[in-house]
Amino acid sequence: MRHILSLLFILSTTRLSAASVDTVNTYSASMHKDIRAVVITPSDYNTSRHYPVLYLLHGYSGNYRDWITKDPGFATLTDLYHMIIVCPDGDFGSWYIDSEVKKGSKYETYIGTELINWIDQHYSTIPNRTGRAITGLSMGGHGALFLAFRHPGTFGAAGSMSGGVDLRPFPMNWDLEKLLGKYSENPERWEKNCVINMVHLLTPNLLDLTIDCGSEDFFHNCNDRLHEKLLERNIPHDYTVRPGGHTWEYWSNSIQYQVLFFHNYFEREK
Repeated sequence: MRHILSLLFILSTTRLSAASVDTVNTYSASMHKDIRAVVITPSDYNTSRHYPVLYLLHGYSGNYRDWITKDPGFATLTDLYHMIIVCPDGDFGSWYIDSEVKKGSKYETYIGTELINWIDQHYSTIPNRTGRAITGLSMGGHGALFLAFRHPGTFGAAGSMSGGVDLRPFPMNWDLEKLLGKYSENPERWEKNCVINMVHLLTPNLLDLTIDCGSEDFFHNCNDRLHEKLLERNIPHDYTVRPGGHTWEYWSNSIQYQVLFFHNYFEREK
């Protein structure tokens, strides 16, 4: 009973923090199924104006409700910065790619095309790249950069918090073999799906980027290497290392800086 009451309290406080925290059913034609997402709209939301949208991705083993249940206070950022935040479901461990191995796992297509079209059809958005940003934590950090790098006409800004930006050091972890096959047998598949190998896709000054990772995080080293590659390619970006590990305490702090970064981007693009 205590856990039920705690959940009800979290949900009630979340609803008070913004005009609406809604769970919606979206449809993926590529996967032939409904997929849920949380959509948070600010208290001043009305259809007479158009709002920028931040897509916020969860981590491995998480789901679309992670942000509003584990950090319910973050929903107030929609009121502070007058944007819509969408938290889609990325399955238990999709890594937000279209898998050539796992049948029916096409989350790049879903997030990068199907979900965006659904949101633009059902909400009063700015329906172009200048009104869209994407970020996420851990697996979601990988997914956000993966999608932004591969879809430059879709997102104008992107971020990553504790992102798994290089999958190769972890061939036995997080169900990656189910998506990519064994690294020893399919190295080319792993190589092309690693964010750290996609820097060549970027055009300087086209995508606003913010990346951060905790100094005690097991993804710290690969984020350092991504930062170095971006510098080599003269890709402007913010890169921040703060004390902390792979924890919700770190991400609850990080999201405050990331949303401010995206707000500043949206304001410049008005």
